[in-house]
This record gives sequence, structure tokens and C-alpha cells, in this order.
Amino acid sequence: MDVLRPPLIRIGGRVYRKNLIQEQAFPREEEEDFCAGPGDCADEPCDAFVVEETERGFQCRVEVPSPLYKYIIGKKGETKKRLETETRTSISIPKPGVEGEIVITGQHRSGVISARTRIDVLLDSFRKKQPFTHFLSFALNQPAIQEKFLQFKEEVLEKCSKDHGVSSSLFQNPAKLHLTLGTLVLLNEQEIQKACDLLQRCKEDFVDQITGGQPLTVEVAGVEYMNDDPAMTDVLYAKVHMKDGSDRLQMVADQLVERFVASGLMLKEWDRVKLHATVMNTLFRKDPTEERNNTMTGKSSFKERESFNGQNILKLFENFHFGEVQLDSVRLSQRFSSDASGYYATSGQLCFS
Repeated sequence: MDVLRPPLIRIGGRVYRKNLIQEQAFPREEEEDFCAGPGDCADEPCDAFVVEETERGFQCRVEVPSPLYKYIIGKKGETKKRLETETRTSISIPKPGVEGEIVITGQHRSGVISARTRIDVLLDSFRKKQPFTHFLSFALNQPAIQEKFLQFKEEVLEKCSKDHGVSSSLFQNPAKLHLTLGTLVLLNEQEIQKACDLLQRCKEDFVDQITGGQPLTVEVAGVEYMNDDPAMTDVLYAKVHMKDGSDRLQMVADQLVERFVASGLMLKEWDRVKLHATVMNTLFRKDPTEERNNTMTGKSSFKERESFNGQNILKLFENFHFGEVQLDSVRLSQRFSSDASGYYATSGQLCFS
């Protein structure tokens, strides 16, 4: 890392620099630490959080999901001890698995502010490393669309099964056909509720105005691939567009993501949401010999994605019509789950009508 141009991290509208790490003293994976800048953390204004004056000094409370406690504690408690020593504070953390507040106390206001700032930056870094738990989605699993999708799958396997890498295991589960707007890391019920509340505010602030309180009629037609070489495809998706030719679906998607990014619940990945419905993905591939081979060789179960040749599929199904669908809600969907219909379990939703 160029010490004159350190990486910057944005939290709550403020910018912090990520300092170099003493690898020998503090192993990176357990002890990664940050300090605010420019200047000392203690000099930062505390307008981003509340510091209370008490009989013994000052204190600040911060809500932290229990899965992140370990990053503040560190290996054998070293991170917590170092924070307390360097900021001259005491940091009280709930027991593992118990949701609650971390309480920072100290005799000096500046020390409490410094500890809180460093904890915020530390948690932001490790939160970004967590696998996403939820995502905002439009469900495309209406019966008519599922039927056309199964027809598409049957015809692709009939006409293109001899093409390299093409197999039935690559196809999406028809009950889970969807458009993804963005992914979220929600680590406890409070964060899930925060996301649900934000969805409802979005409905009032701009979604109702864009949709007019009515479902959006969307046409799903044509296929496209994600990467640069169609002969080595990893993701094939169906294209979607508003039947009336407007950009209202794109407007809803972009503004929702913008609002969720601004709230800190979602990371910004693209300037605009890429509206697509995955129909084939090499991550879905199943190898019946994989378990046997791993048992015999003792190798890790990790396996590189095997691309497939999508040239013929793209040529033969360029304009395949999957049908029309009425989109009437945005769902906060839970990853690795299913509801009674086979779609992802819904933690909350924004209804258009």
C-alpha cells in the first residue's frame, strides 16, 4: 500500500483512512485495526453519535449485532485490550450470542469519542467481509413464466446438450426466478426490521409516485450473457423491460438501491442496477463424482467454475419469449431459504398497490 495514498473508508458521510497494520504483533485476520484521519480520533466531532456525561465521566452506547463482537474482542481479547489502553476507556461487550449494546466509558470525552470512532471503522471493515444474508428482489416465478422457462430448458438441452459444459444442473430453479436489485448483510432482527422500515419509507417517498399505486407490466424476453466470451459463459440471463416502453422499473430499482446505500444497509456496486433474471449459472453445476473424488484424494471440496459454450444457445434463443409478468412488490428475500411456493422466504416487502 502507498503510505502517501492510503485506502479511504466512508462511514456515515465521513471519511477515514485505513492505516498500515503491524503484521508481526497483530495477525491481520484477527486484529485488523484502523484509526481515523486526518489527525487524532480524539479530535473528531461527535455529531455522528451521542456521548453522555455521567457521575464518573462519559459514556457512549453502540448497537452491534452479536456476530461482530468477536472482531472487537480479537484473538484472546487483544483488540479490546489495545483499544481500551490506547483510548483510556473501558469497553463492555455483551456475552456471545446475546444481542445488546456495547458500552464505552471513560473519564475523558475525547477518549470515548476515539474508542467509538475506531470501533465504527473496525466494524465497517469486517461487515464488508460477511457473506450477504438478504437481497431485494422482484419475484418472476408466476406459473406462466415458470412454464415457459421449463420449455426453454427442455429445448436448450434438446438442441445444445452436446455443446461444451451444457447440462441440466446449470438451470435456475423455476420457483426461484427473480430480479436481484441489491444484496444486504443483516445480522440480527433489529437490522432486518430497519430494512423493512426503510422499504415502507421508500414506498411513501417515491415508489407510489413512480408506479401510480399499480403493478408494473414487464416483458421477459431474449437471453444475454455476463462475461466477455460467449464460448466461456458462466451466467446466462433473460432480459426484462417495461411493456409500455417506459423506464419506471429501472427508476424504482435505482432509487431503492440509492436509498439503501445511503442508509448504510447496502454497498454501492454499480451506477445503475442491471435488471436481469438468471436462467443458467455455472455455480449451480453439480458433479456426481466430486464427493467420491474428494474422499479418495483428500482434496478440498472447492472447485473452480466450469464455463459452458453458450454460442448456440444465444443464436437459437436470442429472442425467446418467457412471457409477461405483473410486478406488484419488492421483497426483502432471505438467502438460502424457501417459502411454501418454493420462492425465497420473505422478511418484508413493499407493495405497489
